[in-house]
Amino acid sequence: MNQSIVLAPQPGPFVPSARSLVPPEPVDRVDPGALLAFVRRRWTLMLGVMLACLASGFVVTARQTPSFLSTAEVTLDPKVAPIAPLTEEDRIAAQGAMGETWIDTQVEVMTSSRNVAAVVDRLGLARDPRFTTGAQNAAEAREAAIAYVQDGVSAFRSGATYTLSVGFESEDAREAARIANAFAEQYTQGAVTDKEAADLRALQEIGARMDKAGRQANADAQALARYRLAHDLPSTSDRSLNEQEISAYNQEVTGARAQAAEDAARLATARQQLGSGSSGEDVGESLGSSVIVSLRQQQAAYAAEIASLSSKYGPRHPDLLRARSQLEAMNAQIAEEIGRVVSNLSAKAAVSQRRVDSLSGSLRTSEGALRRDNVAMVDLQALDQRAQASRQLYESYLGRYKELAARIGIRQPEARVLHPAVPSDRPARPDVALNMLLSGAIGLGLGLLGAIAVEALFSGFTTGEEIEQRLGLRYLCAIPELASVTARKDRTDPVDAVIDQPRSAFAEAFRNLRASIAFAVENPRIIAVTSALPSEGKTTVALCLARSMAGASDAILLIDCDVRRRGVSRWIGTAREIGLLEVLRGDARLEDAIVTDPRTGLSILPLSTAREEDHALLTGPAMDALLVATAQGFDAVIIDTAPVLPMADARLLLGKADAAVIAARWRRTPEAAVRSLLRLLPDGAVGLAGMILTRVDVRRQAAFGLDENAFYKAYKDYYA
Repeated sequence: MNQSIVLAPQPGPFVPSARSLVPPEPVDRVDPGALLAFVRRRWTLMLGVMLACLASGFVVTARQTPSFLSTAEVTLDPKVAPIAPLTEEDRIAAQGAMGETWIDTQVEVMTSSRNVAAVVDRLGLARDPRFTTGAQNAAEAREAAIAYVQDGVSAFRSGATYTLSVGFESEDAREAARIANAFAEQYTQGAVTDKEAADLRALQEIGARMDKAGRQANADAQALARYRLAHDLPSTSDRSLNEQEISAYNQEVTGARAQAAEDAARLATARQQLGSGSSGEDVGESLGSSVIVSLRQQQAAYAAEIASLSSKYGPRHPDLLRARSQLEAMNAQIAEEIGRVVSNLSAKAAVSQRRVDSLSGSLRTSEGALRRDNVAMVDLQALDQRAQASRQLYESYLGRYKELAARIGIRQPEARVLHPAVPSDRPARPDVALNMLLSGAIGLGLGLLGAIAVEALFSGFTTGEEIEQRLGLRYLCAIPELASVTARKDRTDPVDAVIDQPRSAFAEAFRNLRASIAFAVENPRIIAVTSALPSEGKTTVALCLARSMAGASDAILLIDCDVRRRGVSRWIGTAREIGLLEVLRGDARLEDAIVTDPRTGLSILPLSTAREEDHALLTGPAMDALLVATAQGFDAVIIDTAPVLPMADARLLLGKADAAVIAARWRRTPEAAVRSLLRLLPDGAVGLAGMILTRVDVRRQAAFGLDENAFYKAYKDYYA
C-alpha cells in the first residue's frame, strides 16, 4: 500500500484552537442584513400572494356594477343683510353662527333624515316603479325611496372654507345629478320655507299667548282698581291720602300748640301783672292797643290841664273839679279797656287750646285710618305687582309678535348654490386604480404575514451559523447542489463529478470537508457518515469523500453499513455474492469481498445481494476486529451508516468511529430530527467531528444569510 495520509495537522503553534460553540448572547438590535435576507428568501411567496390578491381584486372590480357620482357645491353666506330689524334672539344666534362647530353641523343637517324625506317628496321618488314594486302601500314605497337616497347621499366640507359639497351616487348619472341638485336646493330654499313656516307657527302661538296675557293683564288691573276703591286707596303715588293728611295734621298741630303756648303765656303774664297791683299800663297787649294809646293821650292831656288849674285855682274851683272828673272818667275807661284786653287774651288762649285739641283729635283719627290702610296696602302691593307682571308679560308678547310679524315673508337664505351638479361621464365606482392599489397592499400584507408564518414554522438549517447557535455543534462545511455550481452541459452524476471535474466547486467542497474533519479530530482513521433521516445525501457524501481522498492515496476503504438502502452497493452496479456480512461471519475473506474503483483505486466493501439482516454482526466484536484490521491496513476507513432515527445499529457504529459526520439536507432536515439524533447518542461515546449541510443551492444561499457560499460569485472564477 502507498504511504498513509495524515488527516490532522501536527500539534504546534499553527494548530488552531477549538472554537467555543456556546451560542452567543442575542443582540437587541435590528439587523438590516437579516431583514434583507428574509425578503430575498421569501420574495416568491410574497409576490405570489400579492399577485393572487391583485387577480382577486381585478375579478371583483370587473364584476362590480359601475356607479356615477355627481356633486353640487353650496356656499354659506355669512354677510346676509337683514331686512327686518334684528331681535335679541337673532343677535345671539348670529354670534354663534359661522363658527367651526356650526359649519360642521350644517354638513350633518344637509343629509339629515328630514332633508332626505323632503328630497324624496320634492322629486316624487316614492312613485318610482323601483320602489312601488313589491310595496304594500305608498308609505312602504316612500320608506324604500328614503332608504335608497340615504344610502347614496354624502356631504362634506371643502377644507376650511364656507363651501359644503353634497353628492349622490347612482347607477344613472342623470339621476345622481338630479338628486344632488335637489339636496342643494332643499338646503338653500327649503331651509327658508321651513323657517317661514316655523315663523308662522310661532306667530300663531305667540298671538294666542299674547291675547291670553292681555286678558289677564286687564283682569289684574281691574282687580287692583276695585281694591283701591273698596279700601279708599285712590292715590297712585308712593304715599296714601292718610299719610298725606297725617303729615299735614302734624304740621298744623305743631303750629297750633306753639300758638296756644304763646297765648297762654301772654295771658299768664297779664294776670300776673294785674295780680301784683299793676293798673294794667305795663301789660304788653295794652301797650300795643291803639285805643289805650289814644285814651292815655287824653289822660295825659287831662292831667296837664289839672296841673295847670291847680296852680291857678284852689281845690274847689269848678274848672279844677271838672278836669278832675274828666280824668277819673278817662282812667276808668282805660281800666275797662285793659280789662277787655285781658279778656281777649283769655279768649284767644282758650281758642288756641281748643284748636290744638281739635287738630290732635283729627291726627289720631288719621293715624287710625293709616293703620287700617297699612293692612290694606299689603294686599294692594301684591295686586299691583301682579298687575305689573301681567302687563310686562303682555308687552313682551306684543313686542315679539310685532317682530315676527315684520319678518314674515322676508326671510333670506343663508346659503346659495355655488356649482350645481352635472351628470358625470366617468363612473366613480369601481375605482380600478384604487382597488388595485388596495388589493396590492392587502396582498403585500398577506404575503408578508405568510412569509413570516412560513419562516416561523420553518425548522430546517440554512447556514452554518444556525447549526452552531441552535445546536452547539461544529459546522464543517456545505456540500453544494451540483446543478447550482455546474453549467447545464457539464452536469453528470455527483459521484463522477468529483473525478470528472476536480477543479469544480463541487469537488472543492469535499476537499474542504476533509480539511474540516482533520481540524476537528486529531488523526482520524475511521470516519462515519450518518444522518438523522433517510434521503439526506449521506451515501453520496460518503462516496464523493472517499473518491476525493482516494484520488491522492490508494489506501482508502469505503464500507457500506446501510443494510436497508445499500446505497454504496447499488452504486457499484455489479451483484456480489459476498460482502460485509459474509466477511463478519467468517464465510469470506476481506480481500475477496473488496471491490476496487477502477478510476480512483478506491476500495469498497459492499453488501452482498443476500437480503438477510444480521444487525448483531454490525455491532458485535467481529465488526470491531474488522475496523481494527482495516484501520491498520488503510490510511482511512469511511463508513456509510444507516440513518440514526430509524436504525438502532447506526448509533453503535458511530461509537466505533474516530470521527462521526452528521449530514443534514439544506433547508429540509428538521431541527427536531437532529436534536433527537443527538439525544440518542451516549455522552462521550461518539467522537462527533461536526455537521455538514448537503445539496446546498449556492445561487440561493446568498439570500439566506452570510455563509461561505454567500460569496460564491466573488470567487467562482477559481473553479473550472
